Amino acid sequence: MVSSEGLCCSPPTIAAPVTQYGVTKPISVAGPTEADILRSRVLERFLVEAGLYESKEEASKREEVLGRIQEIVTDWVKQLTRLRGYTDQMVEDANAAIFTFGSYRLGVHGPGSDIDTLCVGPSYVNREEDFFFVLHNILAEREEVTELQPVPDAHVPVMKFKFNGIPIDLLYASISHLVVPNDLDISDMSILNNVDEPTVRSLNGCRVADQILKLVPNVEHFCTTLRCLKLWAKRRGVYSNVTGFLGGVNWALLVARICQLYPNAVPSMLVSRFFRVYTQWRWPNPVMLCAIEDGLGFSVWDPRKNPRDRTHHMPIITPAYPCMNSSYNVSTSTLRVMMEQFQYGNSICEKIELNRAKWSALFEPYLFFQSYTNYLQVDILAADADDLRAWKGWVESRLRQLTLMIERDTYGKLQCHPYPQEYVDVSKPSAHCAFFMGLQRKQGEIIQEGQQFDIRGSVDEFRHSINMYMFWKPGMEIYVYHVRRKQLPAYVHPDVDKCSRNLWLTHQQSYKLPCNNGVAYQTDSGEKCLKRKNDSGGENSEQHRLVKQRSPDRNQSGSSEIISRKLSSTSTSCSTSDLDEVNGFAGANASSNSSGIVSCSHEDIGNESTAGSSEGSNGGYENPSCSQSDSCDDLNSYVEDEHANRKKAFQDGSLKELEPNTMVGAVLKSMNGVVDAESAQNPLIRLSLASTA
Repeated sequence: MVSSEGLCCSPPTIAAPVTQYGVTKPISVAGPTEADILRSRVLERFLVEAGLYESKEEASKREEVLGRIQEIVTDWVKQLTRLRGYTDQMVEDANAAIFTFGSYRLGVHGPGSDIDTLCVGPSYVNREEDFFFVLHNILAEREEVTELQPVPDAHVPVMKFKFNGIPIDLLYASISHLVVPNDLDISDMSILNNVDEPTVRSLNGCRVADQILKLVPNVEHFCTTLRCLKLWAKRRGVYSNVTGFLGGVNWALLVARICQLYPNAVPSMLVSRFFRVYTQWRWPNPVMLCAIEDGLGFSVWDPRKNPRDRTHHMPIITPAYPCMNSSYNVSTSTLRVMMEQFQYGNSICEKIELNRAKWSALFEPYLFFQSYTNYLQVDILAADADDLRAWKGWVESRLRQLTLMIERDTYGKLQCHPYPQEYVDVSKPSAHCAFFMGLQRKQGEIIQEGQQFDIRGSVDEFRHSINMYMFWKPGMEIYVYHVRRKQLPAYVHPDVDKCSRNLWLTHQQSYKLPCNNGVAYQTDSGEKCLKRKNDSGGENSEQHRLVKQRSPDRNQSGSSEIISRKLSSTSTSCSTSDLDEVNGFAGANASSNSSGIVSCSHEDIGNESTAGSSEGSNGGYENPSCSQSDSCDDLNSYVEDEHANRKKAFQDGSLKELEPNTMVGAVLKSMNGVVDAESAQNPLIRLSLASTA
């Protein structure tokens, strides 16, 4: 029998305090089960087999390259110190420091990936002349350096090149020191004294990477999970900061926050929780790893004080001062696409946990070219490969603006899905590439029959922004086309059945049309439209409709297109009950100095469509390639309608307005590397397309 004295002496059990990582308490501190551990091992084996880990030889080569770059920049600073008349002692002490950030610093880089590198130099060595001209010329003269491309006008100015085959993105920061010490602590806030905004942004890459590694509970689990999510994002077409999706640092911050919310979870659990949390996240509530601090007077993310911050759709805040939104490029359309893909990932992970699916199902590629009926195709041409590399980088950095312009000018009713992958027609010898955007109306919008989306002004404004490129050279051209799924160029999906395309070519040849004629055709709604004329020398030129003139002629004023759309889809919303506390921290816990941060009013975000959340490798869209409308029989009657309507256009005398012969001539010549400026003076082509998705 137990005495009452013994009961009185037994101390009560006290629960151990839960360690808090980040701005809120964890959602769960539960550890893994045996099944979770087994799934993690299978996942890690899958990542190894997918080739995500580099060999020891390549790792050693990277270290050697970084050492060589360190020697080059040190000699560069000493040379400038001597030229500016400093003492011999100053020349001897002159130094530059090399730091890494991004995937390499976080330990999640793979074979062939670039190394994000920062060069920190003294106060008297500037970025504009010393870095982008003097150091650029030094690198250009070295045999080990290839594909050298300066990008001085980027949000974070960068010099891109390959050193012994290793891709390098080199940034520069001039700090307020006459001599850069070898043991410089880049995390110290004092390094930001007396520097400009571009320098702060350059320094923040390294500072953010260091903070992420300090703020996650388990670095090894974080790295494995991040490798997995980066592979997933690339396979599903949502890995690209420049086109309005998320880049490496954005995915790292999202994964780090999940690690904080589930501190004892293993990678298989973290991947599943990642999708579970972010399908329910109430954007634009911010994702933050720590409280926002104020300090040296630099602007920090705070929608109470900064009106521009209120327009951000998917705030993912960097943890190092000055805290910024790393995902300001995200638009309503790209957020919609990512939410669809999160839903897709969540559904697959639920099946994996029930042993009804394998990890390979999660990484099925997204079938972009089977997901829309209408696309914009952006063709980029240059005189040679070096010019194309620079020109493409400039155009790609501005493609996001085209998306925003179209959304703005159509009041958000026409949604764009920019696809981050570039495509090349290997059958053409000229230096060129192409990007594509899927087009659809906003889900739930009621649009009258024949209502048009006029995006001519949007594309013309885009053209003017492209024309601001300060390093433009002859031969650098850009064209924007509207193209239906049936007429997509063959090189975007070389393995699909070519029945439709071959029939199209057969009918075009049977008409015996000269290559400078246009073809008017009739859409499903009976509207007259124009198809671009054939190019007997180009494999796929007959598949496009031109909507824009060549860009480099600064004095030309071209027009784009009118797209009339009647698209329909369903929408749904997801539950947020599991994340009320986490989502609610924006007001109370976002920062010790910003307790009033509130959500922006974006009721439609995330509710437009759930196409990407459904089962299937195409993100849940109904497979249009198998639909009756795309069959060879329907294409036969479709081409006959075009032929009949072309005849009617001649009879009505309306072909003059639609005739594209002058501009198409310029396009055909430019595809061969020759552009006739005279032939591009009258590029007007109006397209009024009615379609269903």
